[in-house]
Amino acid sequence: MTLLSRRQFALALPLLLGGCVSDLPPQGGLASLAGDGEDTGGGDYASIYRGFQDGRFPVPAVDISRIDPRFYRQRVSDPTGQPPGTVVVDPDAHFLYYVEGGGMAMRYGVGVGRQGFEWHGNATIRRKATWPTWTPPSDMVARDEKAAAWARGMPGGPGNPLGARALYLFQGDRDTLYRLHGTIEPESIGKSMSSGCIRLLNQDIIDLYNRVSVGTRVVVKPSQGAGDTYAEASPDVFEPRGRPVPMSQGDAPSYGYDPNDSGDDGSM
Repeated sequence: MTLLSRRQFALALPLLLGGCVSDLPPQGGLASLAGDGEDTGGGDYASIYRGFQDGRFPVPAVDISRIDPRFYRQRVSDPTGQPPGTVVVDPDAHFLYYVEGGGMAMRYGVGVGRQGFEWHGNATIRRKATWPTWTPPSDMVARDEKAAAWARGMPGGPGNPLGARALYLFQGDRDTLYRLHGTIEPESIGKSMSSGCIRLLNQDIIDLYNRVSVGTRVVVKPSQGAGDTYAEASPDVFEPRGRPVPMSQGDAPSYGYDPNDSGDDGSM
């Protein structure tokens, strides 16, 4: 089989890495405690999610009509009970909170991949990357030559599935392989995906990136089962078939991120 060109492969990545979604889950957990949110831009979400130039690369505008408004970035009453400066991920509700203090938190809508449901626990942000490199995992490289074309890593940029920023979570000196990152598929926000960890709109991951620092504590709540069902991938997609294997707290999700990418800010 002939290898796809890099341009063709980049255009196909939304299908390869997250084109399969499930219906929105019922709201509950922390979301039910937060109440209605306060928008962060005077109702001008078109301005908040406008396109702009970010260094060498453009960040495209988001078509907010394709996203449920409850997943827009907004300030809410803090439902987490965590100290200010903590990041809390509620995968079942598809929300991420940054605790601000004064009883408030900034809430972001997220898309949650299989690995985002399978790991939970406490961690620390040990690395921050701008326009990070994506590297497919070795098993994906071994079974599909399209992925093998990027075995050494896909450079950061507008076609990279990790989006504009990535935050790398560690437990002590151990990389959990759990990431908070951007996306090239905005319509996936608020949905359950067949691969990946926790994705935010690029405008939102940039906002979060600017709020947190290396050493920020992250709490990932355990899933109560909202991630058990994923839409089937199409036959030409890299995804493995069948139900995910349950993972205990501390197990590392197997998803391909390059721990040595050059787009590094605030690393150890």
